Amino acid sequence: MRFLLTNDDGIRAAGLAALERTVAGLGEVHVVAPDRERSGSGHSLTLDQPLRLASLDATHHAVSGTPTDAVLLAVEKLLPQRPDWVLSGINHGPNMGEDVTYSGTVAAAIEATILGIPAIAVSLVGREGLLFDAMQPLLRPLLQALLRFPLGRNRLLNVNIPNLPAERIRGVRVTRLGSRQYLDSVVEQQDPRGRRYYWVGGTGPEWAEDSHSDASAVQQEYVSVTPLMIDLTDYRSLVELEAFVETWQSPPS
Repeated sequence: MRFLLTNDDGIRAAGLAALERTVAGLGEVHVVAPDRERSGSGHSLTLDQPLRLASLDATHHAVSGTPTDAVLLAVEKLLPQRPDWVLSGINHGPNMGEDVTYSGTVAAAIEATILGIPAIAVSLVGREGLLFDAMQPLLRPLLQALLRFPLGRNRLLNVNIPNLPAERIRGVRVTRLGSRQYLDSVVEQQDPRGRRYYWVGGTGPEWAEDSHSDASAVQQEYVSVTPLMIDLTDYRSLVELEAFVETWQSPPS
């Protein structure tokens, strides 16, 4: 089995190194990742400047772009053969709820899915003291199991792991995306010359009550596995909207 590993925290991130150790021995591994942190880059491509490549060795390459760039470049130009799986992470922090739309980690998995390659995004839910090695005994068998799941086209998996030693994690739950709200998401401050500037970040988040959500599972010390799909069509509204447009276009009787 051939793996492409990537992330949004950069080629030298501890989480990426931990992911490589986790899959060691499961197959052929190539690592192609941004040359610096690109958190929050979403599913963006670099279109206004060329991409530069720095090869650390034969199987590790740093790209001067986004996680999406890294996957596209790896599949189209760098790897000798298309990978069987793309694994993105381990992210330094959570990627749950609406935050998957901002996440470079999830975006890399999305790009792989668009290219027809099954993908899994993995995140460790914590901000400090991340226990990448302590949860590794759980992650390896979980990935081995998920690699046998028939994802099908246009689907990917998003995994969030509590920042706990493996023996303290209570199990695995299949979840849906939660819903969150950040507080004071834009902070206004002044620089030493008295000019205003703004910092996006905020505190929180506060998660909506939902016992089936990814956030709820992690809060209860379970690993969350959420199936995602590329097709953003709202099929529930499709029929209603068709009827509405048909009525709007029909001439009055």
